[in-house]
Amino acid sequence: MEQLAIMGGNPVRVNKIYYGRQCVGEDEIKAVSEVLRSPFITCGPKVAEAEKRLAEYMGAKHAVVCSNGTAALHCACIAAGIGPGEEVITTPLTFAASANCAVYCGAKPVFADIDLETYNIDPQSIRDHITSRTKAVIAVDYTGQAVKIKEIREICNEYGLVFIEDAAHAIGTKYDGVHVGNLADMTCFSFHPVKTITCGEGGAITTNNDELYKKLILAHTHGITHDEELMEEAPHEGMWYYEQISLGFNYRMTDFQAAMLLSQLGKIEDFKKRRQEIVNKYNEAFRDVPGIIIQKEIPESDTCRHLYIIRLDLDKLTCTRRQFFDAMSAENIQPQIHYVPVYWFPFYRRMGYEKGLCPNAEEVYKGIMSIPLYPMMTDEDVNDVIAAVRKIACYYKK
Repeated sequence: MEQLAIMGGNPVRVNKIYYGRQCVGEDEIKAVSEVLRSPFITCGPKVAEAEKRLAEYMGAKHAVVCSNGTAALHCACIAAGIGPGEEVITTPLTFAASANCAVYCGAKPVFADIDLETYNIDPQSIRDHITSRTKAVIAVDYTGQAVKIKEIREICNEYGLVFIEDAAHAIGTKYDGVHVGNLADMTCFSFHPVKTITCGEGGAITTNNDELYKKLILAHTHGITHDEELMEEAPHEGMWYYEQISLGFNYRMTDFQAAMLLSQLGKIEDFKKRRQEIVNKYNEAFRDVPGIIIQKEIPESDTCRHLYIIRLDLDKLTCTRRQFFDAMSAENIQPQIHYVPVYWFPFYRRMGYEKGLCPNAEEVYKGIMSIPLYPMMTDEDVNDVIAAVRKIACYYKK
């Protein structure tokens, strides 16, 4: 049996690779440089161009770009009219922003459990958690796989709920042949560096609803408008005049970020293809490895995977998740954990949430680990990751 690097053996590779990495080339550098030399570095023409291109790509009627994915979720909650005393159902297996955005509005996050095979929110659990105070559902496309959109849409229609899709992981994913971003009432995206496309930071919301679009515009720009149809004073004094008609935030994207985003949008299908190639190689390599469980996908989801999750079957291994994690790092393959259940955090515990709320999510969390997945990975990189996982699983096999 091959000795693990953490125990003095030779690592599978010399240079460390990480679970995610941005793919930025000369095209992005040129695009940003051109904007920095232009008269407009913020609130300029590239922002409008990026919104147009995003909407066209999704097939959506409207897109609003903003400063980050968290801002996108907050704006969606504002546009949905979520407020104090109301409840928003979401998943605990996500980044904290998926729940925090409800708290920002004074509402209470309610955590529905996940499916044990796909790790996405379970529509039946959503239904089980609906009360008279429920205002919206924030369904997260975990790892990039689309949630069961049809079922969730039906539940939201039945109970009159706003359907917000947190697609921070899922740009490029399609559901039944339709792009994520063109299905929920509002869909939120993130352009953080480890996401499929990036502009440093940045986010976006897409919608087909004209009224929600108007509210999103106000939410992300101080509640200020130049639109005469929305102003209360008419006729106004002149072209310089504007009004604040609601409370909003400064969540705007800069023009140089928008230029970078436009460049990245031109590469998204190539990024998706390479991500799918790597996912297929991983699935094939790990399918029959004792102690390793691979994430299942629903047939409706043509997934552009942001994360590749392996899940340890700890009943078939002699190690803990921490020992496996540290062994991977020693082999120079740096994994990450996505995510600690949101309601486990001290902030949420102080609000009265307790462990045990979502047994499936907690069970899945015990064994999950994200391994490297990004388009710049070479075949040799992919093979090294596979070798490390198999080496460690073999060593700790019961």
